[in-house]
Amino acid sequence: MADGRKALVTGGAGFIGSHMVDRLLELEYDVVIMDNLSTGKIKNLNPEAVFHHTDITQKTMGDIIQREQPDLVFHMAAQTSVTESTKNPIDDTNSNVAGTLRVLEASRRVGVEKIIYSCTGGALYGDPKTTPCMDDTVPAPVSPYGMSKWIAEQYMEFYYRQYRLNFTSLRYGNVYGPRQDPNGEAGVIAIFCQSMLDGKQPQIYGDGTQERDFISVLDVVEANIAAIDCGDGKTFNIATSDATSVNQIFEMIRNITGYKWPPLHAPQRTGEVYKIALDWSRAAKDLDWSPKISLEEGLQMTVDYFKTGIESSRSQTG
Repeated sequence: MADGRKALVTGGAGFIGSHMVDRLLELEYDVVIMDNLSTGKIKNLNPEAVFHHTDITQKTMGDIIQREQPDLVFHMAAQTSVTESTKNPIDDTNSNVAGTLRVLEASRRVGVEKIIYSCTGGALYGDPKTTPCMDDTVPAPVSPYGMSKWIAEQYMEFYYRQYRLNFTSLRYGNVYGPRQDPNGEAGVIAIFCQSMLDGKQPQIYGDGTQERDFISVLDVVEANIAAIDCGDGKTFNIATSDATSVNQIFEMIRNITGYKWPPLHAPQRTGEVYKIALDWSRAAKDLDWSPKISLEEGLQMTVDYFKTGIESSRSQTG
């Protein structure tokens, strides 16, 4: 239980962050959200949390951390688009490296107990020769996004060594689930769900044989909870170890939705990993964590979420 502790969630209006906020409130933490709403949404905000509309790259965020005095920080705010990072690597670095550095420095100054960092496993290891990747596989990012998240993780380790600011870094597979934005480019499952339910033809970049390790957002949240009291100063893959192709995902969602048409194909995007899966055995041992939600169950939950949203908007306009 929370024991009166306060948790700050950066990016708490976003896809993963808003689920994190809800779970922390369930556990009776006092929760503070920091989000610039560039990709986060007002509708995702839990009214029981304190919300600060600010950007982690701005000096004001340090004033907020000073005022709020959180015990724990779940650092989830980030620029997450691989495509955007290849177009604007400086902006990507500003958000993911300089922004993280501001979070670290402000946290150090107020004596935060621990930072739990949302990193990426999907973009960190590049195109490895063998999969699933172990946690100690040498990172070899093929996009500025993967690079910036890795550098930020190195800063976490530096602050741990230099200032004893405790941290755990969680390297996620491809996270999916309710609240994922279907209008971005990072969430293929959300995009497919929305498109098929709208009767539109989904687009697959490349031939669709590229493989990802898809992990439910609810399993990711439980890994963050497990890391509160475990895994100090360590990095962990949070995934399923199973590689699933984009074509397979398309067929699974098509079966759930009853969609009848083939996908459209577009050229492969720059900076995208071809095949990745992550070994989570270290998380099982040190965090006592394991993925609980099967891909079939998770896809059904996600389709149901988007279906409810469509039905709700129709009833409002009908």
